[in-house]
Amino acid sequence: MSQTVQRQLGLSAPEHGPRQSRRFGALYSGNARSVIARGLLATKSTNWLVMVSGFFEPVLYLLSMGVGLGALVGTVMGPGGQPVSYAAYIAPALLATSAMNGAVYDSTWNVFFKMNFAKLYQGMLYTSLGPLDVALGEIFLALLRGLVYATGFTLVMAVMGLITSWWALLMIPASVFIAFGFASFGMGITSFMKTFQQMDWINFVMLPMFLFSATFYPLSVYPEPIQWLIQAMPLWHGVELLRELGAGVIGLGTLWHLLYYLVMIAFGLVLTTSRLRKLFLR
Repeated sequence: MSQTVQRQLGLSAPEHGPRQSRRFGALYSGNARSVIARGLLATKSTNWLVMVSGFFEPVLYLLSMGVGLGALVGTVMGPGGQPVSYAAYIAPALLATSAMNGAVYDSTWNVFFKMNFAKLYQGMLYTSLGPLDVALGEIFLALLRGLVYATGFTLVMAVMGLITSWWALLMIPASVFIAFGFASFGMGITSFMKTFQQMDWINFVMLPMFLFSATFYPLSVYPEPIQWLIQAMPLWHGVELLRELGAGVIGLGTLWHLLYYLVMIAFGLVLTTSRLRKLFLR
């Protein structure tokens, strides 16, 4: 039977190697390092002051709330029912918030400007780069920023005597993992934004997450329906993950928080890659 007849009858064999490889090659050329190199050069020349200022925000919160308000609050119940100082209670939450803020800034406002005004991604995709190269490169830059913030803030915690377990060292890679989740998802969401007014919705979502994700007080202070809503928010999982690592209390809940971000990362990468391909590879 000829191949033409086979195709008409739907009996032809599935496509194999070379064609599938070409399809994947349209998405990824293995050259995300070029996007990273360009981003590092831009950060060194113009954006370094923004990065430095972003580091001090959680430190100021820790000093004002943890030390100032902590003198009035005293000790609170931490993970596993352990009594901890108020500063030690909110420090991991502020670290998770810092990871979120750094990742979201890089993957939303920076991406929005590059996409709609600088037309940077259009130029990149006219080369051999694919949308997955661009997505991975931009997300890596956000993760690098998150790593710098997490390392610096953890050192501040150590100087203030807020680290009591060697497990707390895992807060640094865990913070990068949190940033990965927000960066991959944030870049995909930004691809739908066309105006600055639409971008304001990002801050509208982030502020309630920061205030209500058990950052400054336990989840138990809320009514049960509100508790379920908060537990669906990604920042709450980041806060609880870092609190458990900081206190050295590891259990099934820790794995659940990691799984939440793993799903968020996978969904974000698929969304971002498909959106970039749809927008710029028509």
